[in-house]
Amino acid sequence: MTALRHALRWALAAAALAGGARAADPGTRPLTPREIEAGWRLLWDGRTTRGWRSVSGPAFPERDWRIRDGVLTSIPPGGGAHPGGDIITVDRYADFELMADFKVTPGANSGIKIFVDPERNRVPGASIGLEYQILDDALNADARAGRDGNRSLGSLYDLYAPARDKRPSPVGDWNTALIVSQGPRVEHWLNGRKILEYTRGAPEFRERVMQSKFRSVPGFGELRTGHILLQHHGDEVSFRNIKIRELPAGTDAPEPEAKNPKSL
Repeated sequence: MTALRHALRWALAAAALAGGARAADPGTRPLTPREIEAGWRLLWDGRTTRGWRSVSGPAFPERDWRIRDGVLTSIPPGGGAHPGGDIITVDRYADFELMADFKVTPGANSGIKIFVDPERNRVPGASIGLEYQILDDALNADARAGRDGNRSLGSLYDLYAPARDKRPSPVGDWNTALIVSQGPRVEHWLNGRKILEYTRGAPEFRERVMQSKFRSVPGFGELRTGHILLQHHGDEVSFRNIKIRELPAGTDAPEPEAKNPKSL
């Protein structure tokens, strides 16, 4: 896809965001008629827990997530309490554009994961998936713990680093993430700029998996459908304007399971 088509895709997806991410607009706003006509829908309504649940069970976590003024915030546990855990969408998705505003506090760590299967948890309250890393690059050591920035803000966590010229907002200000997933192809965008793209199941992707902390997870990142996850990493991170537009199925799907023993 050409750079012009990338720019047009973002422009269409974000047309109604002009002013939507200003500090004067504190919370989730209703979709505009143009967004609705384009196929967008809110993935979180800005008021309730409808459509979301704990990764560990059918109910929304009773603690450690706060809904206030149209903003969804993960809250650090107090008194040594264990975090309530990550939350996932009730529904599963395959081909989509996912958009969300996010804001970090100093030193914070979080993420948006796609293609999550809650039955494949590795630890209580968390689940495996392809993670759009959300991080304070300056103060969180994880930004320098990976290889060449593959754990920094906007990366595909522990696999692919984002563009070096990414332009995040200052800590405490809102950013806008866009994840485009169609067939095996995935793009990460940050504040209107494409910062990363990769192809799930491609030889390079699988090689990077084998060099990552997910090397022991069979078929990591190659599910055809999965839940979308917001990570609770024990830090205060806020989300708003979480919305999705489902896309036609990708034309070049991942290899069939019969030809790929590692597929989940």
